Amino acid sequence: MTTLQLGLLYGGATLAALFSGIPIAFALGGVATVFMMLFMPAASVDTIAQNVYEELASITLLTIPLFILKGAAIGKSRAGKDLYDALHTWLHRIPGGLGVAVVLACGLFAAMAGSSPATCSAIGSSGIPEMRRRGYSPGFAAGLVAAGGTLGILLPPSIVMILYAVASEQSLGRLFLAGIGPGLLLVGLFATYAMLHWTKEYTKALAVRKDTGVESELLRIEHFTFQEKMTALPRVLPFVLLLGGVMIALYSGIATPSETAGLGAVMALLLIAVVYGAWRLPDLKPIFLGTLGESGMLLMIIGMSLLYSYVMSYLHISQSAAGWIVGLHLSKWLLLAAMLLLVMVLGFFLPPVSIILMTATIVLPPLKAAGFDLVWFGVVMVVVMEMGLIHPPVGLNIFVINRIAPDIGLGAIIWGTLPFVLLMMIAVVILSAFPGIAMWLPNLVYG
Repeated sequence: MTTLQLGLLYGGATLAALFSGIPIAFALGGVATVFMMLFMPAASVDTIAQNVYEELASITLLTIPLFILKGAAIGKSRAGKDLYDALHTWLHRIPGGLGVAVVLACGLFAAMAGSSPATCSAIGSSGIPEMRRRGYSPGFAAGLVAAGGTLGILLPPSIVMILYAVASEQSLGRLFLAGIGPGLLLVGLFATYAMLHWTKEYTKALAVRKDTGVESELLRIEHFTFQEKMTALPRVLPFVLLLGGVMIALYSGIATPSETAGLGAVMALLLIAVVYGAWRLPDLKPIFLGTLGESGMLLMIIGMSLLYSYVMSYLHISQSAAGWIVGLHLSKWLLLAAMLLLVMVLGFFLPPVSIILMTATIVLPPLKAAGFDLVWFGVVMVVVMEMGLIHPPVGLNIFVINRIAPDIGLGAIIWGTLPFVLLMMIAVVILSAFPGIAMWLPNLVYG
């Protein structure tokens, strides 16, 4: 059997397993094991446990359960609501200030929790009802939170960035720093759209009041005293200090990424104990159970994905695919566009973790040969994968929003997210034209 036939058979078997409903980890591991038994020496099957263990023994992967614990501690508290309320208090005079507050709250919470679903749930559970109560359309409110939640896989400490660092053998510190500029770019684009959309809905509400006399809640003017604004700050200050402390420890060289993750987890547990009184076993049990469940799922996917990639490499599928791509002699930017299109299509069906670990051996060598910085590409790749989180048929954030706001139909949520998919495409173009947006900060810190 030729390498091409073997590769098509391998890919077809993988798609069949994934679409059959088998959990991703077992689908990838099962396909890899079957192909080891059929096309590799019999002794290779005896090394499955050893290969998976060696891959999971990476010190970088130790950061994953620790950052998940940190995010779970913050996510189970009222930090999301307090953060959103404080920002709304300060930004209410800005046109569309409520939507801008949601975007900023998503960005800050994502930087503390490192999880897209946690960000959607924490900010959306309070932000969506408030926006709807004040006259925002349901689809726009849902789309804004769903898109804001995607920042959880871009801003540090991103679990997806950690996995990309392992797969691409790039510096985790540089990747974390490279995500900050594009993260701020997306926050700016989302906030600008929120203001423009609010202005459009406000103008429409004025016209309706003039014609029918019906006054929308969107026209209601809110006032907060200076004392109310200052009262809102102490509720979020501890978590901002947590974010700053973790960043300083990581980038100043005081602690390694693994030590920083452990420090962040301990600080988060201490903060929810002090600020919210969550220190008893009934309070901590959901946090630890959630951490164990999510960490176990992720590490199982990672182990099986790396086994899957190992089999692909042994059978020369990945090398042949990369060689075929190089042999096409595509221009530099056409090659990049083709790779990003592949990532975007895979994002319609697979989560970011699987996409990175399955495609790294195929995608990265040709891009490196073409002269692209793999740290920069990692950031752009994550932005493209963000689209998959708010785009059907998988669209994880869509279903998170549907769970916390079940009265908003899936159709309305999807239509509400589509403008943000377009904004992410614009961000990719901007990052391609001005790579310094991503690279200036890591270059400044690391040289």
